[in-house]
Amino acid sequence: MTRKEIFIEMMKYKTKNFAIQIIHFCDSLKKTEASKVITYQMIKSATSTGANYRAACKSRSKKEFFSKLCIVAEESDETIYWLDVIDGADISNDSRELEKLKQEAKEITKIISKAKDTIYNTGF
Repeated sequence: MTRKEIFIEMMKYKTKNFAIQIIHFCDSLKKTEASKVITYQMIKSATSTGANYRAACKSRSKKEFFSKLCIVAEESDETIYWLDVIDGADISNDSRELEKLKQEAKEITKIISKAKDTIYNTGF
């Protein structure tokens, strides 16, 4: 396997594992009307992060790849937003897990943003 192939597989695993961690975390939140809405939105954005990364890997062109990476960056950033809302609203029962998930979401966002910038700067 090439370094690129290893990286791609690592990111597929990382984004899928992140979505699974978010799902489990949402099950641990304080049960409120607000947490139902936030949970729904955050699970959508976290799972979309991984699904769109996989779709990007199947792109037929550099433009399509770039477009899908833009969606991945948006969705992972949205997940950070929802984690911040959970933190601010104090509806988490596990502050350690919340911080861990925030760091993971930020790392995914940085990696994808760097990839987007590289593609953009090298042209289509």
